Amino acid sequence: MALAERGRGHLTSNEDRKSIVDLIAEAVRSGCRQALACEAFNLKERTVQRWQLSPSDGRCGPTTTPRNKLTEVERALIIKTSVSQTCVNLSPHQIVPKLADEGIYIASESTFYRVLNAEKLNQHRGHSKPRLIEKPKPFEAMKPNQIYSWDITYLQSAVRGRFYYLYLFLDLFSRKIVGWSVHETQESELSAILLKEICKKEKIKKYQVTVHSDNGGPMKGATMLATMQKLGVIPSFSRPSVSNDNPYSESLFKTLKYCPKYPSNPFADIEDAIIWVNKFVLWYNQEHLHSGIRFVTPNSKHCGDDLEILKNRNEVYKLAKQKNPERWSGKTRNWDPILTVNLNPLKEKNKSITTEKLQQAC
Repeated sequence: MALAERGRGHLTSNEDRKSIVDLIAEAVRSGCRQALACEAFNLKERTVQRWQLSPSDGRCGPTTTPRNKLTEVERALIIKTSVSQTCVNLSPHQIVPKLADEGIYIASESTFYRVLNAEKLNQHRGHSKPRLIEKPKPFEAMKPNQIYSWDITYLQSAVRGRFYYLYLFLDLFSRKIVGWSVHETQESELSAILLKEICKKEKIKKYQVTVHSDNGGPMKGATMLATMQKLGVIPSFSRPSVSNDNPYSESLFKTLKYCPKYPSNPFADIEDAIIWVNKFVLWYNQEHLHSGIRFVTPNSKHCGDDLEILKNRNEVYKLAKQKNPERWSGKTRNWDPILTVNLNPLKEKNKSITTEKLQQAC
């Protein structure tokens, strides 16, 4: 474990490097791939190859101390000043001007922050609890109409500074666009109307579907929340200013605005925008082979037809391999259907890999 930890930071002695190289070589002889063995120590293959030639550190760094480096006395003075009774509740941006008013200059604000961070003194202070924004609850979709993601994007109009707004709901499991509308304003009432239409069209029962969105007004407006409660729709929201919490809608909007069919000129009027979006939705749902669902169309995934399609593809690849086996170095392409889709999954904590775990991985 000690070697693995030191390998991660590359702060290793020549003896440690030789031991790491020997362990990796032993793992490779046992059948483990070198890339996997190097990954256990958080090392690049190129680094290990260099250590195999010479374990000594060949880097030529500076041998002189920078002239502007803080002395230990200055560093201690920064810490003493920051924790003093008059400055303990002030930030460096307040401490430095306060000292300047007294005719004292110790260091810049950035230097104060750097020293305090190194000493772990730049933490939340006071009786109040630090702001804590928890990650949204993770969800898992195993069939259509379990989790929807929705958002609003801008569509440029012919009038400069004026936009049309595309409201768009996406089924996470099938990637099908289940509902959309274009309006001149962003209002929760319009969102509520669209949600009602979707629930009616998809025959959504109470507490069947979870709808995830960001924290905009149309998403968290009173009318929208009241409608969701009435329909039995479970709301889920992203963290403020964190677009990664709603990745499926963001990805769809990129597909929409970067596809070849997207017009190069602004939309003449709202009817023009509605006509184009309608064509895009038909293409996206019925023709677009989506990479996230094994390159089948969202409609076929939504209806369950993807199982037969992927089964046929798998047979085609098997026959191709039987016909020309010399062209295949391994297994055929994976055409297994996607059975689950996760929204905001929990990340496993990084665990240090010991030598025993490395052997097990091999």
